[in-house]
Amino acid sequence: MGLYCLCVSNEIISEYREVIGRVANPIVAEGVVDAILNNPYCLHYDPHFHFNLIHQDPDDNKFVDCAIIANAEYIVTEDKHFEVLKQIDFPRVEIATLDHFMSLLDIQQNNRPSNP
Repeated sequence: MGLYCLCVSNEIISEYREVIGRVANPIVAEGVVDAILNNPYCLHYDPHFHFNLIHQDPDDNKFVDCAIIANAEYIVTEDKHFEVLKQIDFPRVEIATLDHFMSLLDIQQNNRPSNP
């Protein structure tokens, strides 16, 4: 696999389609969704259990449920509703800001052996 994988579920894809369609337009939304789903570093999951760990914005739980079943290292988000996950020991779900995620990618990229 690459440096990272994007984990999605049907619920997540539906939300991406809805939000991007609202802020851009439906054609752009479909293009973005197609690009995500056809990316070889995108893994698709179908959570059957809902942990309901975020009570302030229950709609955010789709991301948590997907991360848990995907055994993801973390959720990349700037959404403050996810801060509650820092107080939950089980199931443990780490969060990372976009800046932190980008610094992790830089570190991984710099530690990769170069091709001769």
